[in-house]
Amino acid sequence: MAFRQIVEWVVVIGVALVVAVFLRVFLVQQYYIAGPSMETTMFSDNRVLVNKLAYRLGKIERGDVIVFDRALMNGLEVEHDDLIKRVIGLAGETIAIKDCVVLINGEALPEPYLPKRDSKLSDLGERCGVVEMNETKLATDEVFLMGDNRPQSFDSRMFGAINQNLIIGQAFVLIWPLDSAKGL
Repeated sequence: MAFRQIVEWVVVIGVALVVAVFLRVFLVQQYYIAGPSMETTMFSDNRVLVNKLAYRLGKIERGDVIVFDRALMNGLEVEHDDLIKRVIGLAGETIAIKDCVVLINGEALPEPYLPKRDSKLSDLGERCGVVEMNETKLATDEVFLMGDNRPQSFDSRMFGAINQNLIIGQAFVLIWPLDSAKGL
């Protein structure tokens, strides 16, 4: 009888582990926010859940907050760095920045998610970091990403548009700290 109970527990634990690994690898994963690039939407030490199926089943939309893999060459080794940013430009669009205003296909992009504290700054460099950017046409498989905290964000303004196949998934909920939990 005791042997049977041990076997049952081993099977239950084994199945639970397989389900947990499956969920984490294919469906939903928790990510830790490191750095100020998405303030005031989320802060360092916050945690978000990322839906890994979002773009296998649906399309990328402007304003989505995504996690993507930024692969870099460090000498002879490839290093991977997961970053979180907001989708600003979509495949096939043109994007430019004039006096801190993002232009999509020549039209100003409304950005209600930007911190109010930055919009009040008179020095444009302090307000958005990159004041001017020449028009860039995105390829049919690229997106342009920016952090909400523009003066402190390392994003597509520096490293360029990213290929959509580097997107890990869509961040959909802030889960930690509990008193800050909210949908994104």
